[in-house]
Amino acid sequence: MSGPFTLFSFGMVLLVLATVYTFIGRVYVRFSGWVYRADEPKRYRFEIAMYYLAGMVCIVLYLVKVGAFSD
Repeated sequence: MSGPFTLFSFGMVLLVLATVYTFIGRVYVRFSGWVYRADEPKRYRFEIAMYYLAGMVCIVLYLVKVGAFSD
């Protein structure tokens, strides 16, 4: 896989991970391990938000590269 489709695939993986982590109540943070919703709710919400944000940014970049917003 190369080109803009890689961005789309990576964005979808991030969105799926964010959704799964939201349902299981824990999120994996690089260099820190697992963060649990019950133990650290602020950090948990921040990390989940970053997964969703990064996924959406990748998908928007994909749409820009393929010309979805051009006339």
